[in-house]
Amino acid sequence: MRKLKVYLDTSIISHLDAPDVPEKQDDTRKLWDEIKIGKYDVVISDITIDEMESCPEPKLSYLRLMLSEIDYNDIDKNTEAERLSALYFEIGGLPPKSRVDAMHIAVATAYGCNIILSWNFKHIVNYRAMTAVEAVNTKEGYAPLKILSPTMLLEGE
Repeated sequence: MRKLKVYLDTSIISHLDAPDVPEKQDDTRKLWDEIKIGKYDVVISDITIDEMESCPEPKLSYLRLMLSEIDYNDIDKNTEAERLSALYFEIGGLPPKSRVDAMHIAVATAYGCNIILSWNFKHIVNYRAMTAVEAVNTKEGYAPLKILSPTMLLEGE
């Protein structure tokens, strides 16, 4: 059986160390355990890494350590992702101040991911964004991209 290709945005990695939201931290760590045993084909972009690098110490060192424990495909944003990101804005799927969030979605789409995982309910994991992404991706000939939180993925199995 083919593994699901899963894109992790910055909020996922960040919630590996998020004691202020223990439920999200617990679900993220459960997901991480599944990633460590190779359940998913994981994709992480340069956008995710760049955002992660702005975390303060000692959290940054911890997140780097956690990343070193998993296998993942390290990808870069490209012109196709930039084009898709602009289309998500054109149809009003994401607010103008969420350009980085749109790029996460666009990179996941351009690289053929099945799922993008995020804890960002304001800009990514919400009906408006999901509807816009589905409309654009369908029109542009891309396979469907599911937008989920780790809890949704874990409970859906």
